[in-house]
Amino acid sequence: MDFFFNNFVLSEFNPLNPVVTHKLFEFTVGNYNIPVSNHMIMIAAAFVLLLVLIPISARSKRLAPKGLQNMIEAVCVYLREEVARPALHEHTDRFIGFIWTLFFFILTLNLLAMIPTEAIIHLITKKPNHFGGPATANIWITGGLAVVTFFITHIAGIKQQGIVHYIKNFTPPVPKAIWPFIFALELVTAFVRPFALAMRLFANMVAGHTLIATLLGLIIVFKNIAVGGVAVGAIVGISFLELLVAFLQAYIFTLLSTLFISFSIIPEH
Repeated sequence: MDFFFNNFVLSEFNPLNPVVTHKLFEFTVGNYNIPVSNHMIMIAAAFVLLLVLIPISARSKRLAPKGLQNMIEAVCVYLREEVARPALHEHTDRFIGFIWTLFFFILTLNLLAMIPTEAIIHLITKKPNHFGGPATANIWITGGLAVVTFFITHIAGIKQQGIVHYIKNFTPPVPKAIWPFIFALELVTAFVRPFALAMRLFANMVAGHTLIATLLGLIIVFKNIAVGGVAVGAIVGISFLELLVAFLQAYIFTLLSTLFISFSIIPEH
């Protein structure tokens, strides 16, 4: 009996369930029904959280900042001086607002995904729900962030150099025989860059949360103290790793976006 029960649970268990999009409700505007998903709620939560925390941290004008203000200022200074300025030089101040926003928004989404919102709400209400989840494990969201970087990159390049000179950057000084191939390659590269940005963030977030869900599933299926102990230990370790990944992926996305902008506005790059 246990064998058939375990097989049934295993067949029903889906480790991707915590990362996929779930429609929570919908509202009507005119003739259109607009669905609201768990990932949309997480984006709204990140927006509100940043809208509250950032002004609070910047409210005090202390010479020696403390606590949250000190942490946020340290991150901002590091991003400006160690990430943006070496690549953007005198253009740093033009784009630092976007760079800061990109980093803190992605980081907040990644950290909110670490909170077991669904389980907490279930314990309180005793009802199943799909609130929470990693919004950055949604390719449409990471793709949207990458598209924003894509447009800012090329609009900034055109504004800085003019459209004719900017297009000429896609054709470096090479023999005329291979000019069409180089131009096509540079054009493809311009579109591959945002795709790589979106896929890198998406894949890393999906992998971590899927692995944690799989380990939790092992506890449910086997109901064994030894297996449960090993699984819990592994979950704790992977959760700390996911915390590192949350910061690392926000940093990598921001760093690459900064480099792409520098490529477009500084011809020497």
